[in-house]
Amino acid sequence: MSARPLVIGSRGSALALWQAEHVKARLAAAGHETRIQVITTTGDRVLDRRLQAVGGKGAFLKEIEEALLAREVDLAVHSLKDVPTELPAGLHLVATLERADPRDAFLSRDRVAFADLPHGAKVGTTSLRRQAQLRALRTDLAISDLRGNVDTRIRKLREGEYDAILLAMAGLTRLGLLAEVTEPLAAELLLPAPGQGAITIECRQDDPETAAAVAVLHHPATHAAITAEREFLSALGGGCNVPLGAFAQGQGELWLRAFVAREDGSRFLRGERRGEDAAALGRGLAEELLAQGASELLGR
Repeated sequence: MSARPLVIGSRGSALALWQAEHVKARLAAAGHETRIQVITTTGDRVLDRRLQAVGGKGAFLKEIEEALLAREVDLAVHSLKDVPTELPAGLHLVATLERADPRDAFLSRDRVAFADLPHGAKVGTTSLRRQAQLRALRTDLAISDLRGNVDTRIRKLREGEYDAILLAMAGLTRLGLLAEVTEPLAAELLLPAPGQGAITIECRQDDPETAAAVAVLHHPATHAAITAEREFLSALGGGCNVPLGAFAQGQGELWLRAFVAREDGSRFLRGERRGEDAAALGRGLAEELLAQGASELLGR
């Protein structure tokens, strides 16, 4: 048992708290007492602007990482897809939990399948990755930004602001909202974001005791897959605000698929590779797409 409770830093959304409570329960089972400290982030406060305008997905981490560095919390629990590939000096990711369903979920107000959405239907998602893929699949759809927590987004769908919305299957599963899903979208249709469906734990590099405590939660197979995905992202410039996806699956030999696109979906670069060295796999596929002209799509 720890000499004092470990303090978990978390956002205050229902999904973030579910994840923090899940880690708390797992650590309790391993003999570690913890408590959760809720921290409001820039991404939670600023809802009237596109996420890219307030720092991208890193806007959901900044204040939590500051609390870590200030020793106000001992560890932070994040959705891995929100974590940039470059972390602040003094912090590192110490454990990745077993990945949940990595697919995107399609929710429609009238329970109409994606392929059967009427011409001109309004679809809500703030994700550039989802927007580009949707535009490539259906040029007739009206794609619109959608901010807010999961409950807010579902409420806007029900109230008729949108004909359909896209969310993550993992989050809906964790919140017990699978009944809201019209259909899961296969990776062959919509490629997930790097790290989608995985929970990760961040702590200070000068705190080996906390790292040792959470090591019991680490899932090596998930770590291998997300390493390939995040190395691909890192080799393309990290958290660049452009539409891209990467998804690795398999045990031993990994199969990595990825894409980079224009925001309007007018140009896509896609590739796939197989290999056992996760990091080399991700870097190699990124180099392949860069050789095909990905730099232009990245705005370089």
